[in-house]
Amino acid sequence: MQELLMGNEQILKLATDVFDIEANSILELKNRIGSSFEKAIEILYNCKGRTIITGMGKSGLIGKKIAATLSSTGTPSYFLHPAESTHGDSGIITRDDVVIAISNSGETAELLRLLPLIKRFNVKLIGMTGKTNSTLARMSDVVLDISVEREACPLNKAPTASTTATLAMGDALAVCLLKKRGFSEEDFLVFHPSGALGKGLLYHVRDLMSSGDSMPVINLEKASRFIDVVNFVSEKKLGCAILTNSKNEIQGILTDGDIRRAILKGQDINLMRTEEAMTKTPKTIKSDELAAKALSIMEKYSITSAIVSDDGITPIGLIHIHDLLKAGVA
Repeated sequence: MQELLMGNEQILKLATDVFDIEANSILELKNRIGSSFEKAIEILYNCKGRTIITGMGKSGLIGKKIAATLSSTGTPSYFLHPAESTHGDSGIITRDDVVIAISNSGETAELLRLLPLIKRFNVKLIGMTGKTNSTLARMSDVVLDISVEREACPLNKAPTASTTATLAMGDALAVCLLKKRGFSEEDFLVFHPSGALGKGLLYHVRDLMSSGDSMPVINLEKASRFIDVVNFVSEKKLGCAILTNSKNEIQGILTDGDIRRAILKGQDINLMRTEEAMTKTPKTIKSDELAAKALSIMEKYSITSAIVSDDGITPIGLIHIHDLLKAGVA
């Protein structure tokens, strides 16, 4: 193998060419999905068993990822190695299953040896192939065209653009099925109980919020002086004060950030009114929302806390970024 010397510009050009070729291979898929894709979704949606994914080599590696994505989004799936299938593993296939067979050429020998068994049990077969006139395509109930103009490999040999297109097609199937099944964030928790994602779905705002006596609520009519509310914020140690009126309706919030900004204005804080410094339209969230939603709001608006209110008027709690951090959500 002869080493080829490449300058930095050549390396960057080659890398961008790879991105362009693979991006175009995905975009081309948009022109090929239609009735076949719709039929594939219906078959998978109505499947009473599992979705069995099979493929050799790089197609097999992509198949494993597709199976994992389907399983985690509500479509029970399993990867079957076609070479092992002829040595007993094909016994996992039942009449209630659907098989997705992946082969760019559509002529992979190990995979083709599995097809008679699939047909014998009248199992629905979805073929993902780059050759729509191949043996796999002819034997499939539905064909999903994953062909690409060329591979990103300069030799046009190594599976690169073709595997990217296959993965994208698999993702499209998974996402459409997720939506069709009405798969929710709570459902997602069942399959992802660990990690930040799972924890974000495990907790609701009501589970982590400060409430009752620990809630930093103060009547604005009785604490109109800025300095008094600053002292109250310091006492409560939650970094803010929720300002309400005599009817316990939210009037605003005074946060550590509001306090710093007020002080930087150079005014005499002993003479300043609370209303001059507070945020009059604070962000609120309902108690039954997921903790992950609270985190999303805080990230979007660059804040560290949100008032919990089920009617948007009366405060019933405060959710703080520290609460989310302690719970492992953030």
